[in-house]
Amino acid sequence: MTVLHLISKTDYDKVANSKYVVIHFFAEWVEQCRDMNNVLDEMAKKETYKEVIFSKIPAEQVPEVSLKYKITAVPTIVLLQNGSEIERVDGAHPSQLNKKLGAMLSAPQKESPHKPIKEKITSQIVKEKKVDLNERLNRLINSSDIMLFMKGNVDQPRCGFSQKIVDILKQHNATFKTFDILNDEEVREGLKKYSNWPTYPQLYIEGELIGGLDIVKELVEAGEFEEKLPKKYLLEDRLKSLINKSKIMVFMKGDREKPRCGFSRQLIQILNDAGATYETFDILEDEDVRQGLKTFSNWPTYPQVYVKGELIGGLDIIKEHLENGELSTLLHA
Repeated sequence: MTVLHLISKTDYDKVANSKYVVIHFFAEWVEQCRDMNNVLDEMAKKETYKEVIFSKIPAEQVPEVSLKYKITAVPTIVLLQNGSEIERVDGAHPSQLNKKLGAMLSAPQKESPHKPIKEKITSQIVKEKKVDLNERLNRLINSSDIMLFMKGNVDQPRCGFSQKIVDILKQHNATFKTFDILNDEEVREGLKKYSNWPTYPQLYIEGELIGGLDIVKELVEAGEFEEKLPKKYLLEDRLKSLINKSKIMVFMKGDREKPRCGFSRQLIQILNDAGATYETFDILEDEDVRQGLKTFSNWPTYPQVYVKGELIGGLDIIKEHLENGELSTLLHA
């Protein structure tokens, strides 16, 4: 079997609900992606994997699918069974891929969401799955100093309780991250048992469960909520400091030596050709800055270029300045 190259959502839809599917989200310019494509080519030839559809998707060219699986870096490989994500491998790790694919193939088949599960899985598989889930929950809880598990997200809360707790956090100028439990049944049910807390939203600060809306409201009324927040300066002050760190400041995926998306790579090439002196900030390494800067500058995408503390724009704006001959004046003023 050859590795399918899925270049559109239509291509993806044709294979996504097959029994077993391996999807490699890649970028042509990343060497590790090329290595993993070679790995998939070899795996596809093996009789062991005859039931598996191996495929690859250029992450930046099919953004709707990349967004569905929350792809933030490449290479990332997602393992599907009957259309449901079972596992993923972040980075170039062939041994992990072999191990996780083998486990998926050896486990009893997971039925479609519209069918009852007829087979019982063994106690050993249950135990391993529980350990994996607990590890995932622990990573999620600690992925931000303030972590809110809620219905919806910060921009579109999908229940009144979630809306109220988001409002409280914003009123206290808190920098926080959210997880939409409506999009992940495994996390939604697993976190209830993990933290012994049966309802949502759930708020965690520095890895510790604070509680739901009622607890947070009690802390606010008692004047104790502010004491629970991490002791660090406001995100807005930090963003202002970063923006003014250099005369020309670029916020991008990766850095000037290793851009991690095509737009960032093109921008760096233009700045280098123009002889610009600039510094970069990798937004993939700091979720607070990545999300906060979008709001602060009212500019939803990356890369972002600032000159003397003022937002110029992204790649398209820089290209326009280049084409009309204004870029050099802008960068060297």
